Amino acid sequence: MTTALLIASALVLAGWAIAHALATRGVVAGFGEISPDNRRVVVMEWLNESILLLFISALLLAVALLGVDTTGSWVLVVCAITLNAMSVLSLFTGFRINFLPYRLCPPIFTGTSLLVIAALLAA
Repeated sequence: MTTALLIASALVLAGWAIAHALATRGVVAGFGEISPDNRRVVVMEWLNESILLLFISALLLAVALLGVDTTGSWVLVVCAITLNAMSVLSLFTGFRINFLPYRLCPPIFTGTSLLVIAALLAA
């Protein structure tokens, strides 16, 4: 059960990370005419979040495949905390924007953190 929960969480995060990266061009275009520096900042931040989500996904997969030992347990705790911090940030920023993909971040981050916590409790 632990392995299945971690793999499910990792796959959801990886999928969201890829969708996030693929949407970057459209998001930047949505800002209209902005300076090249501002454009680079938006691209950097969107891709940074995508990379962070892929990293968390990779950590979850590693723990799922290697087993939950003491180190793995702490990795899961840190991943859950990070996902919840991202969720809180998204609630106060993107969730307030009337654009569905922005509003999906908090439930995705919180939901995957709950899967991670459930996996940790099942271990």
